[in-house]
Amino acid sequence: MPRPPRHRTRSFLAALLIVLACVLTPLSALALWARSEISDTDRYLATMVPLARDPRVKAAVTDRVTAEIMKKLPLDSLLDGIAPDDKPRLGALLGGIGQALDSGLGGFVHTQVARFVDSEAFVTVWTDVNRDAHAAVEKMVTGQGGGAVEVHDDTVVLDLAPVIARVKTALVDQGLPLASRIPEIHTSYPLVRSDALPEVRTALRVLDLAGFWVPVLAGACALGGVLLAARRRRAVVATALGMAGGALLLGIGLSVFRAVYLDRLPADVDQAAAEAVYDTLVRYLRSAVRVTVTLGLLVALGAWAIGGGRWARTVRGGWRAGLGSVRRVAGRAGLRPGPVGRFVHRWKAALGWLAVALAALAFVLWSHPTVLVTLCLALGLVAVLAVLELLDEPGRGREPGRPEGGAAVSP
Repeated sequence: MPRPPRHRTRSFLAALLIVLACVLTPLSALALWARSEISDTDRYLATMVPLARDPRVKAAVTDRVTAEIMKKLPLDSLLDGIAPDDKPRLGALLGGIGQALDSGLGGFVHTQVARFVDSEAFVTVWTDVNRDAHAAVEKMVTGQGGGAVEVHDDTVVLDLAPVIARVKTALVDQGLPLASRIPEIHTSYPLVRSDALPEVRTALRVLDLAGFWVPVLAGACALGGVLLAARRRRAVVATALGMAGGALLLGIGLSVFRAVYLDRLPADVDQAAAEAVYDTLVRYLRSAVRVTVTLGLLVALGAWAIGGGRWARTVRGGWRAGLGSVRRVAGRAGLRPGPVGRFVHRWKAALGWLAVALAALAFVLWSHPTVLVTLCLALGLVAVLAVLELLDEPGRGREPGRPEGGAAVSP
């Protein structure tokens, strides 16, 4: 017999809401990532500071700073203080060995820059630069410059002037007083370069404005779809798998975009450093993808396990049989739950759902859950359910005709 129109409408609305939840899942991850990177200074620093210890970024910064210092190093001032009659002869001598002098001096400068970049002082400077720059991140997203992070055409750059200032001091301390005459240098280190930067900037701005409302809407759609569904357990399984699939598509998209982005970089951009920057910028976004996929699979598995399918009943039967064996062994050893067991038996279902609710609340309130945190919460929930099963002991009524504490009375 065909379903009544009311049931068909409910089923259609449930399916529509579930599809919307799946579509909004990757957008939710992007929105939370964009908002945390823009408005949360600690999260921004947690993203950017590891770049100061990445060998690829350190090599690129060393080469760029060395090149800028060599451009501004006033070699002509080497003749200052020389008698006018001797200047032509010394100038000719320096001209003859100019290439070797530049090479040797360049090697010395490069060594000093590399030494500074390898030190903890560089990490401190890099952290301070990015902390000061965080106030300009929102301007960067909106396309306005300012601060240590600026946007030039299709490139997001970081000003390395504080790094060069520290290197100049180190060069003077190492016996190159000529470095004190280097003027203030503002050189840029490219963080992101792409022809599509204006479009990406607009998208990030929209996601930042959306903030946490996108994940809230995704959760509301998922909940509404499940509640409207005729078969809610199956709807939970479908919703969980669909949302996990949406997150997985986002992860695949990040990998595809990485390959396209690196392939389209200009030839003068350090590929290794660009890879490090990209991987660092999307590190927490990839973590969110892994967490969402893991959570979706766990929820789908849990919903399937409580179902009425043959394999689900087999799994539940094995679970109860195994824990029942443990309970019987404990009983023979004299370990009985007593009143606690009877309490658990009476309220077992409510206690189980309370444990599920507390695990879900812990996940939601965790600031930045990881896959490990998700798995630990799931294992903790399974452990609590196992304890409830072990403590479950039905109350034993007295046999008819048996007085309390006495023998059975014959009819």
